[in-house]
Amino acid sequence: MADQQDPPRVTLHMGYTNNLGNFESLRIDVGIEDSRRSNETVDDTFARLYEKLEGKLVEFVLETRKKLNG
Repeated sequence: MADQQDPPRVTLHMGYTNNLGNFESLRIDVGIEDSRRSNETVDDTFARLYEKLEGKLVEFVLETRKKLNG
């Protein structure tokens, strides 16, 4: 019986700091972790996670800016 290993895990974190003025800033950090899929290289997994994470970070930044300015 072959020794079966779990697929590599890939973890990616991104952050954005927004200067609010008056020596205040807002920091938003997001992260994601997933396993490499059988049809992917590790680089493919990073690219897939980056695309998802980047979209979420932009979404959270825009939502937070709207709340702060609202």
